[in-house]
Amino acid sequence: MLKFNHIEELIGETTEYDKKQAVELKKPKSWCKSVSAFANTSGGTLIFGIANDDSIVGLPDAEHDAETISEIMKNRLSPVPEFNLSFYAAKNGKKLLLLHIFKGEETPYYYSADGTTEAYIRIGNESVPADSTDLKRLVLRGRNSSYDSQNSSFEAADYSFTKLKERFKVWTGKSLEEKDFSSFEMIAANGKLTNAGALLADESPVRCSRVFCTRWNGKTKGGGIVDALNHSEYAGSLISLLNDAESFIKNNSKTIWRKLPDSRLELPDYVHRSYFEALVNALIHRDYLINGSEVHLDIFDDRLEIYSPGGMPDGTFIQDRNIKGVPSVRRNPVLADIFARLGYMERSGSGLSKMREAYEFSANYSKDKEPVFYSDRSQFLVTLPNLNYLAEIPADRPADRPADRPADRPADPADPADKHQLNARQKEVLSKMEYGVEYSAAELAGILGIKGSRTRELLNDLVDKGLLNKTAETNRRRYLKVPLDR
Repeated sequence: MLKFNHIEELIGETTEYDKKQAVELKKPKSWCKSVSAFANTSGGTLIFGIANDDSIVGLPDAEHDAETISEIMKNRLSPVPEFNLSFYAAKNGKKLLLLHIFKGEETPYYYSADGTTEAYIRIGNESVPADSTDLKRLVLRGRNSSYDSQNSSFEAADYSFTKLKERFKVWTGKSLEEKDFSSFEMIAANGKLTNAGALLADESPVRCSRVFCTRWNGKTKGGGIVDALNHSEYAGSLISLLNDAESFIKNNSKTIWRKLPDSRLELPDYVHRSYFEALVNALIHRDYLINGSEVHLDIFDDRLEIYSPGGMPDGTFIQDRNIKGVPSVRRNPVLADIFARLGYMERSGSGLSKMREAYEFSANYSKDKEPVFYSDRSQFLVTLPNLNYLAEIPADRPADRPADRPADRPADPADPADKHQLNARQKEVLSKMEYGVEYSAAELAGILGIKGSRTRELLNDLVDKGLLNKTAETNRRRYLKVPLDR
């Protein structure tokens, strides 16, 4: 709950507070809908005694108004949300009344009067009626539940999970056992799949989980005689969707490189870590209650856009927030936990910051090519600029190539392998790793076909030589290939 020590400095209205000139008695819906909205969203405060022009006019009888508010709320709100009333003495001597509404645990909270019953939610600085999807979400919250934890109508025995098992084996080195499906909340006690289980099945029966990927011709969706240069529609397990979407970006973007005295520096159109985080967020944090809407990936000449259904869970707009201070709120906690177990995401909820920081560390980054985040009531949109679009390209670079296709390296005057005295295995490790991609020791062991202990020994030697960076000192550590010009 916000602390109001200097109300005179507050301007306008926000997601967290609303202002009213007086306590409306004849038409209490004017402020009761804000009470419902605050309780149904993330809590907030109604400030009585401030005019529309933000001037402080005060209340003639604030004590009586406080009693009236309590009585109206008891009669017109169901259930009655937890609230607190307090007084504030303004600098001009006027008295204000503050109605603090706490985030409700028994949602939805309805306003009922005049023959109508409505629930409201807070979107930006407005209190708007909850639609059918919002009500489903509020009912789940009132049950302390989520979409992904609910039982589906699909029999677990009818579906396979080879993609999930393969990834779990690669990441943890362990086999996924039948009992794990229950502990991961993928299979219910009655043998039915939960929604999380249905989304992770190889042939997922959840139709709205598909991903549509398009490479457009130009900077708009109608850029020329041929609108789209490439298009694919993917269905299946969330793991398959993630891998397919990742491959689509690689196959429809390019990497250029700059020749250095004894090596070369690769400059991809898009930073792998950034778009991978964006894809994970789109699949895991999207609102699956919005039927008929899927994740869309659109590549234009100058940018990559990743759209997912559903705005911020707390009703705020991401473009109005400091992304470093946005708390982790998981719309689908079961899916988020499973993806964390698979090494696809962290539990700290730092995805947006990672996307921006990865761009900032790229050699071809400039301030005008910063990732952009946008949300409203029904969508979340990540825009990643093409770092090579209209950039100054070195004259001695080769022709552009797809980001995942190796180029023939010219013979360098001084082979960095000789400079660092690398053995054949160490050379193989570096040749298998892409710039900008984070690898775990387990992933590299699988790629190289050697034991994990030997892999870690090789990686530590390469870290000591300055050819790899490691991101942490814990079991979550990753390894990054270091550009040789740094």
